Amino acid sequence: MTSSARPLRADAARNRELLLAAAEEEFAARGIDASIADIADRAGVAKATVFSHFASKEELIAAIVGGHFATLTAVARRLLATADPEAALSEFLTVAADGIKQQDLTFLRADDDSRVTELRNELHVAVSALTDRARAAGVIRADITGTDVFLLICAPVHIAGCHPTAHPDLWRRYQAIIFDGLRPSGANSLPQPPPSWP
Repeated sequence: MTSSARPLRADAARNRELLLAAAEEEFAARGIDASIADIADRAGVAKATVFSHFASKEELIAAIVGGHFATLTAVARRLLATADPEAALSEFLTVAADGIKQQDLTFLRADDDSRVTELRNELHVAVSALTDRARAAGVIRADITGTDVFLLICAPVHIAGCHPTAHPDLWRRYQAIIFDGLRPSGANSLPQPPPSWP
């Protein structure tokens, strides 16, 4: 086994988690221009410690984004084993939106990182499976695809964010409206075909 494949020592693993948490807080507070020095200060470690874990700020961002994709994939896979397809899809969308609201990281992108792309694609597969199951049960309209649902994950938080003094839970109102729109009752034909997944 090479040194790069060895698991992190307990203190190194703890520092890495501290750095990820501190970076999320800094990016949420300061935006994408948050500095490595500020992240290190918030984590209570030296700047060199950041670079011992992440070669660049872009790599740090990729680790954060990839971690969120992996977490949501685990949630979706767990919900695939539950008995009620409608409740499973609704719970997934609620957990996903709540996570986005808590982290406030929807502006972060890591499209050039191959591992993030892989994790995003794994999440898309899991979301598609939840969607297929709900569609087969007749609880969502027949023309809804996994990609449609994947793209709707961020929608309620973005919508609520347009209100200048929104209640922190306003997104839940739009989550309910969106989910009602997925149901087959009263559905009209959609004006565009579903997008393909890259």
